Amino acid sequence: MRNTLVSSTYLEHDMSEHDHLYPQATAAIAEQRSRLAPGPAEAFRAFSRSVFAEGELPVVTKQLIAVAVAHVTQCPYCIRSHTKAAMREGATPAAIMEAIWVAAEMRAGGAYAHSALALDTISQHRAEHASDHEAAHALEGA
Repeated sequence: MRNTLVSSTYLEHDMSEHDHLYPQATAAIAEQRSRLAPGPAEAFRAFSRSVFAEGELPVVTKQLIAVAVAHVTQCPYCIRSHTKAAMREGATPAAIMEAIWVAAEMRAGGAYAHSALALDTISQHRAEHASDHEAAHALEGA
């Protein structure tokens, strides 16, 4: 069994495509954000430091949660930065992938659970149209 999830050729091709779609996060972009809106930029950095500090949850767990959420929000910058941070905190590739699968299940579960709304709408539509259908048949018989 191969341990490699995808070939390096695929990764190189995939990365070059995304380089055009998503510019590299650079120090220059970070500086520009800070210069254009220094208050919110510093507030966000302070918030981030606070959220990811050691607490009731270990930092590695917080980073695994962030990796999972980043996949749900589909933020490529967050996926990269939090995957690196999770590994830096000691997360294994298997733990990272497991967190991603949890996110995938939760996203799919939401779609499945919300099918109740569609099923309810179908029932309401049928009930409304059933009475219209009955009324039309009553008029035909009159």
